[in-house]
Amino acid sequence: MALLHYTYLQLLDLLTTLAFLLHGVEEGNPVVRFVLERSSSDLAGLLLVKLAAMGLGAAAWLTGRRRLLGRANVFFAFVVAWNLLALVVAKATSA
Repeated sequence: MALLHYTYLQLLDLLTTLAFLLHGVEEGNPVVRFVLERSSSDLAGLLLVKLAAMGLGAAAWLTGRRRLLGRANVFFAFVVAWNLLALVVAKATSA
């Protein structure tokens, strides 16, 4: 179940990051920003990053590191919540 949650959170992070980029907000993660600057499109770069993240999540699950995967889920849940809050605040202050 942890890997399913991880996958879902990765999808939500991808979507909220795309929303940021569509609204002209720069990517905050320097690793992701590096990939985005060198990719043909933001979507292609984000998909590459998320593919790598899914590989790490699958490796954690396959090697029995359920606690690590659980901690990653908590982290990405906060990231997604932060992204959503920032989008709401940005929209509310621009209205």
